[in-house]
Amino acid sequence: MTVIGAVDRSDRAPNIVRQAHELGEAFDEPVEIVHVLTRDEFVSLERTTVNETGETIPTEDVVQIAADIAAEAIDRANVDATPVGLMGDPADEIGSYADEGASYIVVAGRKRSPVGKALFGSVAQSVLLNASVPVVSIRTE
Repeated sequence: MTVIGAVDRSDRAPNIVRQAHELGEAFDEPVEIVHVLTRDEFVSLERTTVNETGETIPTEDVVQIAADIAAEAIDRANVDATPVGLMGDPADEIGSYADEGASYIVVAGRKRSPVGKALFGSVAQSVLLNASVPVVSIRTE
């Protein structure tokens, strides 16, 4: 089993990594830090690459970019973990990845009003409601 920390590019990411690391140590399980590039981010990268080079960006490169973002969060937290890059809808990808053998998922939500969550969605909320494994939700300032 594995402890998964799901990070974005926010200042909350190192806190998620540290909490996932603490759980991993407590249960003697490896820790994987996941970042998911959304379709919109992929399209933006693709457009920029085509404009600059005239070539499309391979999917493997997009996944590597996501893994690099996860690695950056790990470095900022200064702990040991494995970076993982995924592409697609963040909540769906995190849930599917967790189904492959996670014992816990660690997420952090943003402070939003209920209306804000309804209008803009919430990856953390969706993971909390739909995950097949326990989810640890941390609060960060």
